[in-house]
Amino acid sequence: MDLAVLWFWIVAFLFVGYFVLDGFDFGVGMSLPFLGKDDTDRRVLINTIGPVWDLNETWVIVAGAALFAAFPEWYATLFSGFYLALLLILLALIARGVSFEYRHQRPEDAWKRRFDWMIIVGSAVPALLWGVAFANIVQGVPLDAEHNYTGTLFDLLNPYALLGGLTTLLLFFTHGVVFVALKTDGDIRQRARRLATRAGVITIVVAASFLVWTGFAHGTAWFWGLAAVAALALIGSWLANGRGAERVAFTLMAVTIGAAVFALFAALFPDVMPASNDPANSLTIANASSTPYTLTVMSWTALIFLPLILAYQGWTYWVFRKRVTRQTIDPAAVH
Repeated sequence: MDLAVLWFWIVAFLFVGYFVLDGFDFGVGMSLPFLGKDDTDRRVLINTIGPVWDLNETWVIVAGAALFAAFPEWYATLFSGFYLALLLILLALIARGVSFEYRHQRPEDAWKRRFDWMIIVGSAVPALLWGVAFANIVQGVPLDAEHNYTGTLFDLLNPYALLGGLTTLLLFFTHGVVFVALKTDGDIRQRARRLATRAGVITIVVAASFLVWTGFAHGTAWFWGLAAVAALALIGSWLANGRGAERVAFTLMAVTIGAAVFALFAALFPDVMPASNDPANSLTIANASSTPYTLTVMSWTALIFLPLILAYQGWTYWVFRKRVTRQTIDPAAVH
């Protein structure tokens, strides 16, 4: 396999890791107004992701670094053209991270409420805008002959892209609520399962609409196969959640997100940034990639360090595998 093609799929894998892992972080954050009846409930929700949210977030840094090194032309066009959208994502992630660290610093309810809303907004904005960004990448954007984006922020907010954003928003929300059911116990666990059931129905309809639209406009045989896997896994997760099989439901949600992201990359291949105004201006794997020497060095580096990163992340999840309950957060709140 050509190294540039290999790195196209490695970048896809890194974004899969980010969306699967930080995706449920976003979902937990967005679930605060739905599942957090009181401060103890909200502390339970936050503590389900407390030990891992920052580690999950590093996947986007690794994905961005890999994109920069392997496909500098793609990176330059994407980050300059989508500057405002990516800036909003960055600000939202900063606000969310600050809120996790500062929420508990003072006892006043008003102080905590302000940071709760920062967590909610800081989770919803990236969940929406990542979908908008990837939908635009697949659909194509106007580029000039030097591969510079010639549109505006509002051009990115087209119906197809907004549907993509709504899809990721709902997928991450449902993923997060299923994770809450997996990581908690008692009343909040039961409420999370019921919420996941209701949200799952809407998510299935919206995600199916987006995948069908993408398939008819940009689909390939690989896209349809991966989209089918994503659809079946999403339905399977919904059914498993209804039966109370939280581990199965969560695993299938991860499969759903992973297969959907790979499907979008399959629809994109062999382009990396199609030009909607003139195909001749499109960025492809061939004209956007680094030199073979750079890709060779990166490949050896990834071969050495990527397994270590995966092993460390797996060990972290094993250490923090126990359920979080109201009793562990505040024994006085349990009656």
